[in-house]
Amino acid sequence: MAATLAIDSQAILNPRQLARKTAGNPALLDEIMRGLDADSARVKYGCAKALRILSQEKPEVLYPHFDFFAGLLDHRNKILQWEAFFVLSQLARVDSEERVSAIFERYFLPIRGPVMITAANVIQGGARIARAKPQLADRIAGQMLKVGRARYQTTECRNVAIGHTVVALGEILDLLGNCSAAIRFARRQLKNSRPATRKKAEQFLKRVQRHAAERKA
Repeated sequence: MAATLAIDSQAILNPRQLARKTAGNPALLDEIMRGLDADSARVKYGCAKALRILSQEKPEVLYPHFDFFAGLLDHRNKILQWEAFFVLSQLARVDSEERVSAIFERYFLPIRGPVMITAANVIQGGARIARAKPQLADRIAGQMLKVGRARYQTTECRNVAIGHTVVALGEILDLLGNCSAAIRFARRQLKNSRPATRKKAEQFLKRVQRHAAERKA
């Protein structure tokens, strides 16, 4: 009980310190994961933040619990869902057992809607996975491009998600075997009704031009 109270306190006051302590003592990890079910929102989200930091700094500590985080993808709490997408994308860096491939379709399903913030988290996570696993980059780009047929709550939500997709595609451009579909998608967004998304498309196409020039050099 005392250990749990100490973890709860650290989760609230200093998630980063809790993450560092757990990196040196993985036995604490079970308590932090249980903390996601805490009644206190401050404890729940403090534990979630500690896990996020661990996934960035010591993904190998969390990797044995990959299935636990995969289980959170359908959690009724959207914030914990979003944290799971982030953590799993970081675990791709140490995914020696190809567990990401086993949940590939499930991971990218939210791109189709209806929740734009969930889709944005998936799209951003997809770019991280592609950088960790370049062999999946073209498949991931294909999933991202499904945003073009997605249904969200509003047209503006869709345009925001499209902007996230354009940025993510730019981040993995060098990894793609075939950029043509991504380029066509970006060109269509030059007429997008959202100015920020149009600007992102312009920046992407400039990046494509630089990329082509570098290949010729």
